[in-house]
Amino acid sequence: MPVLELARLTWEDVRALDRARTIAVLPVGAIEAHGPHLPLATDVIIADAMARAGADRLATRGHEMLLLPAVVYTAAGFAAAFPGTLAPAPATITELIMAIAGGLAQHGLPVLAIANAHLDPAHLAALHVAVERIREQQVGRVVFPDLTRKPWASRLTAEFKSGACHAGQFETSVVLAARPNEVRDEIRRGLSPNARSLSAAITAGVKTFEEAGGSQAYFGFPAEATAEEGRETIAVLGAILAEAVLAELAR
Repeated sequence: MPVLELARLTWEDVRALDRARTIAVLPVGAIEAHGPHLPLATDVIIADAMARAGADRLATRGHEMLLLPAVVYTAAGFAAAFPGTLAPAPATITELIMAIAGGLAQHGLPVLAIANAHLDPAHLAALHVAVERIREQQVGRVVFPDLTRKPWASRLTAEFKSGACHAGQFETSVVLAARPNEVRDEIRRGLSPNARSLSAAITAGVKTFEEAGGSQAYFGFPAEATAEEGRETIAVLGAILAEAVLAELAR
């Protein structure tokens, strides 16, 4: 089955979709600082790569996949002080996700899978609230594999699991694989390691990248990034999304 992009279809194309087979996939990222070497839309790039890889996998199993335009603005308080970061309130993302799910269900497309690559705690909390409300209100069926939680986190790279992974080797590798021209590679290769764990800082109550030891808005080892690792990570992210969807459909 094909992977279709909603924004490129006409309303008649959407009307003609096989409702019993169609799954909508929503990439969710942010516009926030990602070191001096990656674009502000890094999380959007990663979410889109995850969404497409997962959709490709599900399409081979007979599902008609509908890729939605990405959500690019969301809570990003940790990076709020860095120029270019745009961070609306968490409630905004909750309402937006609910509205998208409701709109899809209204048109007979009740299954929504969220491919999220933005790990700010306020953003993740907002997504979980949206998922809970969608299920409580029986608006539709929603799938959200939170990469920071079991079992998904254990399948990602060592740097990711260490918590020192914002704009580091993990994320930079994915962008090198998906959008290599958007990486400032000369800058990347000269960046020193920053092994401070952002996740540990969050647990300790820290609220900004600067307080966590990320004065340049990166954590981890960006100089070690490779496109090969990025391609492998994209495949894993796609598998995670596809498996989460299949598990939901099997219930």
